[in-house]
Amino acid sequence: MANAASRAATLHRMVMTKHMCPYGLKSLDLLKREGYRVEDRHLTTRSEVDAFKEQHGVQTTPQTFIGGQRIGGYDDLRRHFGKTVPYKSATTYRPVIALFAMAAAMALATSWAAFGQLITVAAAEWFVAFAMCLLALQKLKDVESFATMFLNYDLLAQRWVRYGYVYPFAEGLAGVLMVAGALMWLSIPVALFIGTIGAVSVWKAVYIDKRDIKCACVGGDSNVPLGFVSLTENLMMIAMAIWMLVKVTLLGH
Repeated sequence: MANAASRAATLHRMVMTKHMCPYGLKSLDLLKREGYRVEDRHLTTRSEVDAFKEQHGVQTTPQTFIGGQRIGGYDDLRRHFGKTVPYKSATTYRPVIALFAMAAAMALATSWAAFGQLITVAAAEWFVAFAMCLLALQKLKDVESFATMFLNYDLLAQRWVRYGYVYPFAEGLAGVLMVAGALMWLSIPVALFIGTIGAVSVWKAVYIDKRDIKCACVGGDSNVPLGFVSLTENLMMIAMAIWMLVKVTLLGH
């Protein structure tokens, strides 16, 4: 078998004045990382692209050829090298894991800045509050899409459709107020209300009705499955609201 330095590939990709195909760049990068010498052929006009597609009987570019054999586009190239190809419709917990990890990092950083310590009670409070803000932000990117997906399982939204439009703002408001430790008379009931309704809705949809649907927790375009993670989001809000209530009423903080 030829060594990596002697391997060669030909890549045809769109490189135009107003458009450079991102998948062409990703294919070029992948080939180089796999040790290939790449003959990088640019398709600089729409007519060149159309002529190339017609000549090779393909629908898209980029197209990679190795040893005179057409491999295909970027996904085909990944498969050729034995790499996984993520499917857009595949369910994944990655967005939620990334969001919670960022919330935790922000909470620890804030605790260090405020107290010179990473592990504090305030850090735990900030973690939940930051997570609420980040989750609200994901929903606010496309409220219409979120509200539509939310209708699939939220019991209150199914009775009052506008609740799906109110929810992201309520979650964000409660999160911001809890970060600041301000207006607890408002943030506590808001978090307790939306958290309780959400927890009951998720429990019914997943554990009673046994439905296999996607969660709107990180936005309407989410592929996160409705289940334990969604329930955890709501339970966190409930726990935070109860803890804040205890602090205000019993501890006087």
